[in-house]
Amino acid sequence: MYKTVIEPRVSETDGVGHINNTVVPVWLEAGRNPLFKLFTPDDNFHHWKMIIINMNIDFKSQIYFGTNVEICTWVEKVGNSSLKLYEEVWQSDTLCATGHTTYVNFNVEKQVSERIPDDIRSELENHLYEEH
Repeated sequence: MYKTVIEPRVSETDGVGHINNTVVPVWLEAGRNPLFKLFTPDDNFHHWKMIIINMNIDFKSQIYFGTNVEICTWVEKVGNSSLKLYEEVWQSDTLCATGHTTYVNFNVEKQVSERIPDDIRSELENHLYEEH
């Protein structure tokens, strides 16, 4: 599992007093930075490989300004060229959101998906989700 700590910002708080739901996808993406680094170590968008093809988020509890949030990111499944993630958002020991996101390993220049290399596949398998 990959863990990322997010400090909620005032600007992310909406008029109801909680973190706006539109912020959560951005936070989940921040939790994927170690995965992006596996596929594109130089962070160069000309060499970018991970293209999102699906994302679903279930909101479980409100999130508030003033208390850090932890993003937990697991690999749920590794396919030939795709990767499915399971993600959780926690604040103060409360599960606030869960997500499932699918990426494809994509060659932008050739406009085709490519098989996930064995070395990356091996690293991804170290982070497989095992249901609690």
